[in-house]
Amino acid sequence: MGQIQVTKCPIEGLYIIEPMVHGDSRGYFMETYNQNDMREAGLDMVFVQDNQSMSVKGVLRGLHYQINYPQGKLVRVIRGRVFDVAVDLRPGSQTYGKWYGVELSEENKKQFYVSEGFAHGYLVLSDTAEFCYKVTDFYHPNDEGGLAWNDPTIGIQWPEVVDGCRLIDGTPLNLSEKDRNLPCL
Repeated sequence: MGQIQVTKCPIEGLYIIEPMVHGDSRGYFMETYNQNDMREAGLDMVFVQDNQSMSVKGVLRGLHYQINYPQGKLVRVIRGRVFDVAVDLRPGSQTYGKWYGVELSEENKKQFYVSEGFAHGYLVLSDTAEFCYKVTDFYHPNDEGGLAWNDPTIGIQWPEVVDGCRLIDGTPLNLSEKDRNLPCL
């Protein structure tokens, strides 16, 4: 027990989880998930699926959510660096439409728990990034929803993005056709 530190974010339902890393000159070991530690920290979710994706620099995925079958997500980066964002879509929430973002990287080993009822997305800031996440419900392809990454009413401050179309180093933002055409809130 006690292998994680859980920090509540300014928006209820979002948490930063920092695992205890045991390292020496040979490398490191850490528990990336322990149900007992999560329960002790007040997080009692049940995960049903693990996912992994790889993306190149400038890829922006999201903002996605499921409408009738919302997913809680425990996300982390095992290679590279991303800026990860959640937007509150819970009806009646005092923070409806507000966003919170955190940098996740192989170096900081932080995890981000995004409860059900949030849209989620991320921007790859390193040459490549491998992104792993556990979800609390299965993916339902006919239940997808999404929001525009640059919705002015949400006002996400994506780091390193200039002119709304490229990163500081000139790398163009790379969105799928679907993500380029998502509606505003």
